[in-house]
Amino acid sequence: MSTRVGTAGESLRDVVYSTLRGELMNGDIRFGERLTEPKLSARFGMSRTPVREALTMLCSDGLLQREEFGFSPVRPSVARIRDLYELRLTLELGGMTRIMDNPDLTHDAEGLRAEQQRWLTLRADPPAKEPGFVVVDEEFHVALLTAAGNAELVRALVAVNSRIRHVRMYDFMINNRIETTISEHLGILDAVFARDLPRAHRLLHTHIGDSLDVVLERISRAIAAMSMSE
Repeated sequence: MSTRVGTAGESLRDVVYSTLRGELMNGDIRFGERLTEPKLSARFGMSRTPVREALTMLCSDGLLQREEFGFSPVRPSVARIRDLYELRLTLELGGMTRIMDNPDLTHDAEGLRAEQQRWLTLRADPPAKEPGFVVVDEEFHVALLTAAGNAELVRALVAVNSRIRHVRMYDFMINNRIETTISEHLGILDAVFARDLPRAHRLLHTHIGDSLDVVLERISRAIAAMSMSE
């Protein structure tokens, strides 16, 4: 079956990428199913080059893995996801605790003011539901931790983010999650600016925990769908 190549302004690679990403994350492609350049080129009605580029991007996202004869979906490990989220939580809350425990330290207000303005702009005009919003979300959490002043914590968080990005995309596939995220980010910043760090700490802990709950629920649903007729 041929697939339409999308709207004007989208590259052929992006059409293939967004279509396959949606199918993978919704469980429409089964575990063990092989995706090959020739079949996908025929399906999308285009040359192999944009297909190859899209497949490479999906591998970088952690959604596909290269096999001897093509590519296949990666089966997420719920236990590993929980472990990585626990590490993420430890790092981010550690930045908050660092300043709470040392009266000589403060957050970098200038950097956080710029971040606040960015999220106020997003609140005024929220983007459409899109898994790729995870990158924008990561930028907030990195900026918040950067403002706490420990570069090694930031470096570790960036590394963790890269390992869970492919599953964190699930967080932004349901209605209102982007709007909720924007509101929660601004609430955390308000608490930081008010020097109410215990409240900021609680809000951040809840925010990350809620994200994990959504991610695990969506992943479990996708795994169940992708395992059918395996």
